[in-house]
Amino acid sequence: MSGVDPDVVRRAQRGDLMALHEVLDVLTPYVRRLCGPIALQDAPDAAQEALIVVMRNLKDLREPAALFGWVRVVAVREAVRVAKRSARAVPAPMAEVPAPGDPALAADVRDVLDRLSPEHRAVLVLRDLEGLDEETAARMLRVPAGTVRSRLFRARASFRRNWRGEGAAR
Repeated sequence: MSGVDPDVVRRAQRGDLMALHEVLDVLTPYVRRLCGPIALQDAPDAAQEALIVVMRNLKDLREPAALFGWVRVVAVREAVRVAKRSARAVPAPMAEVPAPGDPALAADVRDVLDRLSPEHRAVLVLRDLEGLDEETAARMLRVPAGTVRSRLFRARASFRRNWRGEGAAR
């Protein structure tokens, strides 16, 4: 993850629009990557909401070096909020699973993720994609570490079950 010069962040905090644009140029792909597997088809909305929160509250960030950690928290929370708000129906079961390397595989993984709750997708993203420990994920999601462990266990089990076509995840 390439960082943003702390001086640029400070200038953006003071209202320098060029600096804010530079910060957002770096943060936008990161926010999209975090929101995608959590908010699924609502990921663009979640990313936009997260970036709005970042823009509005950047001035309150005390330490520019903590920018990416703070943005991660904002993005995950917004992705969960947007995904819950949309309250989508569970998609139909998958017909058959493609072989590794098949371009349809990514679509099928996304279909399986869609069967998980936003909270379960958030835990999977934080632990399995971002590589965070349970304590850090718990702080970000504002839940006890035990809740993260149980959600992770259930999310992984549901993912496996749905991947094999053995039942609904919710």
